[in-house]
Amino acid sequence: MTSRVPAIAFIGGGPRTAGVLERLAANRPSLFGGPLHVHVIEPHQPGSGRIWRYDQSPGLLLNSTAADVTMFTDGSVVCDGPAVDGPGLSTWAAGVLDGSIRDVPVLEPHMLEQLRALTPASFPTRQLQSKYLEWFFRRAVSALGTDVTVTVHRDTATAVSPASASSGTHDGHDDGTHRIRLAPGAEVVADVVVYALGHTDSLPDDESAGLSDFAARHGGFHAPPSYTTDVDYSAIGAGQDVIVSGMGLAFVDLLVLLFEGRGSRFEEGHDGELTYLPSGAEPRVWAGSRRGVPYHSKISSTLRGEPADRPRYFTASAIESLLGSHSELDFRAHLWPLIAKDAGYAYYRELFTGHPSRVRGTWASFEARFDALDWYSPGREDLVAASVPDPASWLDLERLDHPLSGCAFADHGAVQRSVSAYIQRDLDLRTSPEHSETLALFTALLFVYMDLGRLVPQERLNARSQQAIHGWWHGFFSFVDSGPPAHRLREMLALQRAGFLKFLGPGVWVRADESAGRFVAGSFQSPVVVDAAAYIEARLPSASVERSANPALTDLHDAGRGTEQRLLTSEGTHSTGKLLVSGNHEVLSPVGTPQKGLFAVGPWTSGWGAGAFARPNTNAAPFRENDALARRILSTIAAGAASRVPATQLRGATTKGLI
Repeated sequence: MTSRVPAIAFIGGGPRTAGVLERLAANRPSLFGGPLHVHVIEPHQPGSGRIWRYDQSPGLLLNSTAADVTMFTDGSVVCDGPAVDGPGLSTWAAGVLDGSIRDVPVLEPHMLEQLRALTPASFPTRQLQSKYLEWFFRRAVSALGTDVTVTVHRDTATAVSPASASSGTHDGHDDGTHRIRLAPGAEVVADVVVYALGHTDSLPDDESAGLSDFAARHGGFHAPPSYTTDVDYSAIGAGQDVIVSGMGLAFVDLLVLLFEGRGSRFEEGHDGELTYLPSGAEPRVWAGSRRGVPYHSKISSTLRGEPADRPRYFTASAIESLLGSHSELDFRAHLWPLIAKDAGYAYYRELFTGHPSRVRGTWASFEARFDALDWYSPGREDLVAASVPDPASWLDLERLDHPLSGCAFADHGAVQRSVSAYIQRDLDLRTSPEHSETLALFTALLFVYMDLGRLVPQERLNARSQQAIHGWWHGFFSFVDSGPPAHRLREMLALQRAGFLKFLGPGVWVRADESAGRFVAGSFQSPVVVDAAAYIEARLPSASVERSANPALTDLHDAGRGTEQRLLTSEGTHSTGKLLVSGNHEVLSPVGTPQKGLFAVGPWTSGWGAGAFARPNTNAAPFRENDALARRILSTIAAGAASRVPATQLRGATTKGLI
């Protein structure tokens, strides 16, 4: 009997798929040694995919340094599969230049210039990152071995359906395979399908759709939440007022496209201050958000004291103890006190051991008393007040989350002064060696963010906590730890001084004024109101399987094979918009049953949604997820292959000999 070679199909071929392919190669020898077909369905270049594709503005940067980017599952990663170390972005770039890294296509002159200028502390362009990701994809494919065929389909998957007897494809019976339909009409058949789509677009919700309709009727411009570089801003004219809501990373990219992208530039003076040199083609931006300030800048200082390595309080044993005492965990009551205490511990340890002139007493004494206190204990505040003389050096996480809370601005000038001062203070704290405690805080929050999905089972969280983790906690972490390079904030200040960027303040609101045919915006903490014909919602679209703009996800939902995650709260049933998956990344049906052979991973699923790449030597969550998913896929393939082989052929057979 000749058995069919099993096949795996990846819908999406970006860095997440590349990472799982690398893990498939690493785990195959121990789990499934037979031949495989792998299909990668990706309309863009495999490895980089849509988000990291080369074809985008050369001015757009990563918000991580070259030293902080790797695709390799190094020895720090706690997973069942073997570690396979390799060059991160910084080392790869050096290897391309010296010839030790091969299989890299001829690079354009400006890319070679970027390679030569790159240092471990540089913030690389996304174009350069695309070349690293594409190289890694090719390496992962090569590592799969000669008995694995990989076919890349530069198409879009539109639907997935179970293979059935009526298709005439499977010898008159349904053998559990899936048929993936491609946009041109071709089909791919696979035993396992992995939805690995990265950030996907959603159709505008009713509110955003109404704003777009308003703009169209009145000759204005409206951009709903979108991936910034995919929006056509050419309708926005020189000198035109533009209202922008959102001041996160999408806002940073927007400023690059609207200013430098239109020919302007920044010039640094002898005092280090930037001056904006306009091109004459730029608009005037009025920006606000819930907090009213941009994300915090990346940190360029280094630790001066003793590093607090891994979390001290948010640990496996602490979580096990909580799980043993509570049927459900509450984020605010059970998890946040541990997270906050770890942040405080790292922050004050750096103050005491790195900046002893700014504290009273010894670290040993402070540590012993801090250990004994709960985060919410009044005694903690008393301890800090007695030990740290300057209140400006106290760690206030609530204030950090709501920096302008309680401020009432008298006029437009007061808003500009306050937001500008906040940005400058942030730069001073995060680029000065005298404030390395900000790096200790950054690192502590990063470790917890990476460990949360590993230590806390989602099914043991109450619905309110799942909302808080995917909502507030992710937003707070991004605000503090996932901001832009410092020079982007310096550019914001230069734009503000030049009059091309105006701050609206916190608690921003925007509405459509039918009588005037213009958008109107303001802040709940300021009397200033502005109007403009253009409005941009500068943020990524919220996850929504039901309203997905991706045809494969739309089909999954409409066919009833996948559903949005719904949480039962005291206010009723709440949909997160994310695709419901199991802890093993299996797609779950509307009644919660696993869909055989269907897996999904990424920020639009109900999983923890770690990114596709991460810092080296940090036991990074994406690599743990990739390894677990790859092993699950191989186990599924092996089980399916065994079921197709007669028992007489199984006697004495090795895993490799089953096919």
